[in-house]
Amino acid sequence: MTSVVWKTLGLLFALTLAPLPALAQAYPAKPIKLVVTWPPGGSADAIGRLVAGALAVELGQSVFVENAAGASGNIGTQQFVRSQPDGYTLLLATSTTNAASPALFTKIGFHPITDFVPVAPIALSPSILIVPAASPYKSPKDIVAAAKANPGKLAYGSGGNGNSGHLSAELFKSVAKVDAQHVPYKGNAPAMVDLIGGQIDFMFDNGAVAMIQGGKVRGLAVASERRLAAVPDIPTFAELGWPGVQLSTWFGMAAPKGTPAAVVERLNNAMTAALQKPEIAKRLQDMGAEPKTSTPAAFASFWTSELDRYRDLVKLSGAKIE
Repeated sequence: MTSVVWKTLGLLFALTLAPLPALAQAYPAKPIKLVVTWPPGGSADAIGRLVAGALAVELGQSVFVENAAGASGNIGTQQFVRSQPDGYTLLLATSTTNAASPALFTKIGFHPITDFVPVAPIALSPSILIVPAASPYKSPKDIVAAAKANPGKLAYGSGGNGNSGHLSAELFKSVAKVDAQHVPYKGNAPAMVDLIGGQIDFMFDNGAVAMIQGGKVRGLAVASERRLAAVPDIPTFAELGWPGVQLSTWFGMAAPKGTPAAVVERLNNAMTAALQKPEIAKRLQDMGAEPKTSTPAAFASFWTSELDRYRDLVKLSGAKIE
């Protein structure tokens, strides 16, 4: 056998022994797309763009955002699960689409677990009850009083059916025993426009910190255990007598099923390193979110448990499949 043949066989054998490390070293070799299944301007879009920029620094490769909105994130997610599992198309997973939608919609167009490889958590962002700056409502109790005096007359907006704002409002209605009309939008940003314009009476939003600080809207209560550092003057619902009103949107990174483990590990390490940088953590906190990190396995376990939690939450809140 010639020396050329021996060298060729030796090279092939070496590649079969360590394909994943070689892949990890080569990845990423081209720009990466991060799919955000919500419109530009909302909290998901803002976090997605922050994450894209931070990942680009860690990976040494450009990461760009592609918005694919509609049907509470389901349309963009349906497109995402058909992507090549090569690490060059990633998803900004959210609790709305990836945990609540399976309980709210009869058909979502993807399997909530097996169509994804959980890569890394990113942040938790609690819902905030907000009203227009000129609203007569100064506290959640004012809204409750008005809703009880005029059943079904008040209208609240959300970023879509199954959106965290939708579930938060339904949870609030259930706990406070009041009624209000749901007006779904294609994302939180257009809902916010109508709230500021007075077309709706209130809404729950996990990305309202800048609007509150800028005086565009008034924050009445936070649906979390503790007050937010970015808006410390806004009390929690528990402080006001409604400890059951707690709901936070979570954000994470996912890849299509079949993505190599070495690529997943590379992305997890990069995301963790980015979130541990003070400037990135501070920017998330300024949005009303808290950074979260874990291993892919721990994130996968959390994701699975959230499917059960949201199934129970949807049932408790009385939210309907629409």
